[in-house]
Amino acid sequence: MSEGTLYDKVWEEHTVSELPTGQTQLFVGLHLIHEVTSPQAFGMLQERDLEVAYPELTHATVDHIVPTADQSRPYRDAAAEEMMSELEQNVRESGIQFSDPTTGEQGIVHVIGPEQGLTQPGKTIVCGDSHTSTHGAFGALAFGIGTSQIRDVLATQTVAMEKKKVRKIEVTGELGPGVEAKDIILEVIRRLGTEGGVGYVYEYAGEAIENLDMEGRMSICNMSIEGGARAGYVNPDETTYEWLAETDHFRENPEKFDELKPYWESIRSDDDAEYDDVVTIDGSELEPVVTWGTTPGQGVGISDPIPTPESLPADKADSARHAQEHMRVTPGDTMEGYEIDVAFLGSCTNARLPDLRRAAEVVEGQQVHEDVRAMVVPGSQRVKAAAEAEGLDKIFEEAGFEWRNAGCSMCLGMNEDQLQGDEACASSSNRNFIGRQGSKDGRTVLMSPRMVVAAAITGEVTDVRELKEVTLV
Repeated sequence: MSEGTLYDKVWEEHTVSELPTGQTQLFVGLHLIHEVTSPQAFGMLQERDLEVAYPELTHATVDHIVPTADQSRPYRDAAAEEMMSELEQNVRESGIQFSDPTTGEQGIVHVIGPEQGLTQPGKTIVCGDSHTSTHGAFGALAFGIGTSQIRDVLATQTVAMEKKKVRKIEVTGELGPGVEAKDIILEVIRRLGTEGGVGYVYEYAGEAIENLDMEGRMSICNMSIEGGARAGYVNPDETTYEWLAETDHFRENPEKFDELKPYWESIRSDDDAEYDDVVTIDGSELEPVVTWGTTPGQGVGISDPIPTPESLPADKADSARHAQEHMRVTPGDTMEGYEIDVAFLGSCTNARLPDLRRAAEVVEGQQVHEDVRAMVVPGSQRVKAAAEAEGLDKIFEEAGFEWRNAGCSMCLGMNEDQLQGDEACASSSNRNFIGRQGSKDGRTVLMSPRMVVAAAITGEVTDVRELKEVTLV
């Protein structure tokens, strides 16, 4: 088993006891909740006449069901209004801080935690959402949990888990123009598979990872779960500390920052740490990656051919045939030129300010294709306000994009933002499962934010590096 890694150190620091089941009871440093997976857990507490043990260690927001067009109350969707009302009641009765839409701090749970400084190195973080792995970008151990575990955390501030192995994924070299964090993680999942990380947590390292900003690291850790890993993380460094120093939590309390930094440094993986597996990827060889199928692992470089099912492992061939039939793609072709109907820039993977900035650089002076419906959905109200202060909203709107309010939106279609019929969508989100974006016949192609807006402009999947008059770094 691994030894001396950040995972081992933080796990040991938060161990309360070893359970008869073989699991470890871990203390939870931060519990994030939203409107979809928490109501049942609160109901279980009420049935047992229990109270929330540490409300100050829980933080709530609304993201999955909140409309991104008209957010006036009551919501037009009765189920959404019911979930929102129940969350409001639960947090009010429990004394839990709530970033609701009236605060100016509402947003996707995995966006607001980092931007408010709630997410910190060395913490154990849980949420009833699989993409909680996002927070590992800060050197935290962050896990998605189920409803019964949410109940346990609310009641005891602990959770029972099995320790996993650690795989180090080292991405070397310098990324080329137009290649970014989303391309790295899509390549990782393409190579190792959607089940390749089962039984592991992923530690991301190497020059290409270290040179990413925090937003890029979050994008990568976010999709660790798509690769089957229980979590993903990056060791904290000066990039991490510079981000944290500017958050609410530490900007007005620099003494606390100075007090915690030695601990953050201590939990970094040792230089001689032992790993259960090591995978190396040359980042300098990467190009923009897009998906051709119906899982995040069915991806390909923009200039590479779509594989034939026969060329894949036997257990992947049938799913590839089904995916290619659904997506209407032909083996041997590239994805370049694949026509789209919708372009979606958003989600907890790629809806932060730098994502919007990079996309706006491509969009400026261009026009959305006449046959494309395009929308930009900021990850939080703070991101939205910051983007508007820079005039990014005007760039998108003048090009023909809809500029929306913060929320999960079309990532999973639990609101009004959905595909219709067999529409094809260029999406910066994290999953392309059949039906994921609201229509069982819809087709989703995952890609980076710049690739999404390039597709919106041309009406088809396009190598953003080939767009005229666009300079990429």
